[in-house]
Amino acid sequence: MEFPARRLRRLRRTPVIRDLVAETSLDVNDLVAPLFVAEGIDAPRPIAALPGHGQHTLDSLRLEVRRLVALGVRSVLLFGLPEAKDAEGSSAWDPDGIVQIALRDLRDEHGDGLCVMADLCLDEYTEHGHCGILLDDGTVDNDATLERYARIAVVQADAGADVVAPSGMMDGQVAAIRAALEDNGHHDTIVLAYAAKYATALYGPFREAVNVSIAHGDRRAYQQDLRNRTEAVTEVLADIAEGADIVMVKPALSCLDVIADVAAVADVPVAAYHVSGEYAMVKAAAERGWLDGTAVGLEHLTAIRRAGADFVVTYFAAEAAEALGG
Repeated sequence: MEFPARRLRRLRRTPVIRDLVAETSLDVNDLVAPLFVAEGIDAPRPIAALPGHGQHTLDSLRLEVRRLVALGVRSVLLFGLPEAKDAEGSSAWDPDGIVQIALRDLRDEHGDGLCVMADLCLDEYTEHGHCGILLDDGTVDNDATLERYARIAVVQADAGADVVAPSGMMDGQVAAIRAALEDNGHHDTIVLAYAAKYATALYGPFREAVNVSIAHGDRRAYQQDLRNRTEAVTEVLADIAEGADIVMVKPALSCLDVIADVAAVADVPVAAYHVSGEYAMVKAAAERGWLDGTAVGLEHLTAIRRAGADFVVTYFAAEAAEALGG
């Protein structure tokens, strides 16, 4: 007579057997490293809320990317910190803006050996901290914002971005960006849409990293309500219909159910963003000796993959790569 519980224990007996029958894998190729590059600084600045990370100069960014590539991490996502901001975030589409310079540098050095992604939004560049152009009443002008997003996409692609990643959750953003890319000959540029991005307090450390404070209001009118699950699938399918090549769920750990839902219906790759707050909580506990930070980070990333994410944007990228053996 067979005893199912005993059979399961037999399959867990040694590390080799456990690896042989594991349902989920975590590999260095599943990791994307988010990086911050800033104007107006002459040395990298540590980010207190993101231990191990900093605002980079162009020189230190190149060094960090070389380190990541040596570890086996071959995909990065760039965020820019301009020296000056304005109401429209105009430096976001400046061909000589900080991200565009960084894109050209990395493309020149690494060629196709590195997948270079660029966050496409306005919040880092606007003086009010919102993701779009504001109307007089302080709400976001969706259509005016789309026109700016289209400009940003073209200059990022011109600078060498493999992937543009619109993160503002504007209605129609993917269609506007895809059309602009096609009209300007960038037929092979990938659009990674932050398709299901929830409003959450977990973004706090990121806002410190990019020097963003929201002057008034919040982003709940355009980011998703964390209480809602089914609308994420609607958002994702709409972005795919508009031409998204990859869709993103953000944050990751508090949206594992959403990742699973999206993976079940999407016919494109699904990404997840293991966000700054999820990383910072682990680091804070590890600093106090309450847990093994690297081990917990790997558990988080494995759970995100298990839920259905094809790859993960994570501040643990370098640390995980070292643990995985590069």
